[in-house]
Amino acid sequence: MDNLTLWVLFMLVDLSMVLIAFKLFGRIGLYGMIVMSIIISQIQVLKIVEIFGYVATLGNILYGSIFFATDLLSEFYGKKDAKKAVWLGFFTMVLATLYMQIALIFKPSMEDFIQPHLMGIFGLVPRIVFASLIAYLISQYHDVWAFHFWKRFTKGKHLWLRNNASTLVSQLIDSVIFTLIAFVGMFEGDVLLQIFITTYLFKVIVAVIDTPFMYYAKFVLKKDDE
Repeated sequence: MDNLTLWVLFMLVDLSMVLIAFKLFGRIGLYGMIVMSIIISQIQVLKIVEIFGYVATLGNILYGSIFFATDLLSEFYGKKDAKKAVWLGFFTMVLATLYMQIALIFKPSMEDFIQPHLMGIFGLVPRIVFASLIAYLISQYHDVWAFHFWKRFTKGKHLWLRNNASTLVSQLIDSVIFTLIAFVGMFEGDVLLQIFITTYLFKVIVAVIDTPFMYYAKFVLKKDDE
């Protein structure tokens, strides 16, 4: 299976899983998906792949779906719950990074073979996570603010507008901050530019595709854990 097909299938599965978690567990399910996505996306982002013939980082789907989950929280439960999810994701990412750095300090047994692989993955994570933390907080807070701004501006109408207008700008903010902090000095300029363009482009695709999922949640699932 080629990368593009796999990427599209993975996106549809992940967005569907967010809805399933929402249906089964309400806002708690959305919190859980945000935590899971933010941890795994920080690992997946270390893998460089080619999609549409361009260099891209993996992890854009899971990271993009965090904005979907945050918008669901904003739509159904309000700004307070959305901000709580942002801080929960922040806290979890910091703690997961700290715990893995502690794990790397432990002296491995002579029989151990996984330490070099863990070092290869999690040795780079602090810089990636620092970039993500800054980008995450700024872009997510903008997303929550913008979502409610557009909801007030349209008097609760045009769900597609507040879903996309908030996320597309937030994703641009996130991509600029993350790419500059995480990858400057690691890649040549042309590769860095490709990573930025594709990172934002693929997040835009996730944001646009999640719109019908948002409508499904709004008019079919509705909230049932009040």
